[in-house]
Amino acid sequence: MSAEARLNKLGIELPALKKSKYYGMTYGRMKPYHIAGNVLYLSGHVPEWRGKLVHPGRLGDTVTLEEGYEAARITGLNVLAGIRQALGGLDAVKGLIRSLNFVVCTPTFYDVHRVASGMTDLLHKVYGPKLGTGCRATIGVTSLARNNCFETWIEFEI
Repeated sequence: MSAEARLNKLGIELPALKKSKYYGMTYGRMKPYHIAGNVLYLSGHVPEWRGKLVHPGRLGDTVTLEEGYEAARITGLNVLAGIRQALGGLDAVKGLIRSLNFVVCTPTFYDVHRVASGMTDLLHKVYGPKLGTGCRATIGVTSLARNNCFETWIEFEI
């Protein structure tokens, strides 16, 4: 089953990112993606949905593990929208290469990996186990732009 078909079966509707518009550009000078050979590099994606931050704050303080997981899942939806923006659809992806994930948290919050699973579980569901599972690192940090609790930087083979 194709990624687009899986997405439809899951009942997920992605935001439409225009070819020249990427919500991340409000954070500074950058382009939404870069393609080099057979690799699609996406700029950072965060849990911003329809112009609003999803669960801003810090894990282990104002944001629960469940809310962090949901924020990471929303970020995954934005990643999928970024793939569509870059490639015109989801089915040109041959596999997730890797993701570098940042979780804003207190020094004693040790479940950053469980937060990032909100995004990687979604990619696994949309692309399946072979294409939707990649290398991953998740790092706890003290802050991100606009008080986001999660951000990812991600690469795909195309």
